[in-house]
Amino acid sequence: MFLPSVHPGYITWEEFEAHQATLIANAASYGTDRRRSPPREGTALLQGMVLCGRCGARMTVRYTVRKGHPVPDYICQRRGIELAQPSCQSIPGTGLDEAISEVVLAAVSPASLEVALEVFEELRARKADVDRLRRARVERAREEAALAQRQFLLVRPEHRLVADSLERQWNETLARLSEAEEEYRRSAEKDGPALSADTQARIQALASDLPRVWNDPRTPARERKRMLRLLLEDVTLTRTDRIRVEMRWKGGATTSLERPLPLRAPDLRRTPAAIVEHIRALAPEKTDRQIAQALRGRWLRSGTGQPFTRSLVRQLRKAYGIESRYERLRREGWRTVPETALALGLHRSTAQRFALEGVVRAVRANDKGEILIAPLTGPPPSAHPGKRLRDRRTCEKLAPHVRKELQCEA
Repeated sequence: MFLPSVHPGYITWEEFEAHQATLIANAASYGTDRRRSPPREGTALLQGMVLCGRCGARMTVRYTVRKGHPVPDYICQRRGIELAQPSCQSIPGTGLDEAISEVVLAAVSPASLEVALEVFEELRARKADVDRLRRARVERAREEAALAQRQFLLVRPEHRLVADSLERQWNETLARLSEAEEEYRRSAEKDGPALSADTQARIQALASDLPRVWNDPRTPARERKRMLRLLLEDVTLTRTDRIRVEMRWKGGATTSLERPLPLRAPDLRRTPAAIVEHIRALAPEKTDRQIAQALRGRWLRSGTGQPFTRSLVRQLRKAYGIESRYERLRREGWRTVPETALALGLHRSTAQRFALEGVVRAVRANDKGEILIAPLTGPPPSAHPGKRLRDRRTCEKLAPHVRKELQCEA
């Protein structure tokens, strides 16, 4: 026969049971899987508290080193271990732990606790009304038992049948009294004591100190996990096109939130779309070197954090199919110096001199200094309107159709 609390011990029976529950929770040899595990030193905030939203098994933590720092990933690999099947799901912990921290700190903020305490007091007042009804029921049962006792004691001994009936009624009222008292005791233990003013002040102080302690870099990861376990029961993760998080608090309430999937490795190094569009807008009128100078002037950086150079701008143009200034002018019919000289029957140096002196409209189209000359149709779109060749000898050497196109004063 087991008789607890019969002999004095070092600890109470309740403390012993609490210690046994902690040992079972921390032991790895109880059962094939556990709903949670003790907090350890790793940086994963949800270590030992994560459940798979697909199969319901406990998810484990795997660390990868990125830029010299361990980064956690939550993996459901129970089926892979037992049945040699692929992992159920793998969820990166980057950003997930921060989101959980924000929700927890917001839940224990002074404003949130003030509302919670008001609701708690309202519920406590309602429970007090229910408690009065329970006490009234106990009092009625006690009065009925006392009445049945007096009736039984007043009966004469020779009235055996009446005495037996009254005794039976007395026993029934005593049973109802015992049941009412036991129910009242259980309800009182379940409700717990009321919060005193000192307890409420301590709760408010804790709400003010928790964010400071939580965000302190000197706070060990294990202590953050222990604080989290005082508030959360477990966290269920499900990965689809987004990451769905179900947080179950100690009181039974749940909180749901969704997080976007983390960017893939190429996306982490990808140049922002706004910068690409800025390059697209500058490309028709500027060379790659000029675009790089404009981007550096605005302190913009590439996806890898590097300052822009001519070659980097060229790579981005090629990757996104952005037409360069040289390509645009060529598409619009602009000619190179050799092509213009061949079309006009001039020497290459003469055509280049015409471009440099502004006889014909010409631009340097790229960073190599290559000159492109506008199409010569109709009056020449000279950079200096009205300017004509004044070298008569040069004009005389030109072919008639060239003098006509250039409007040469012969």
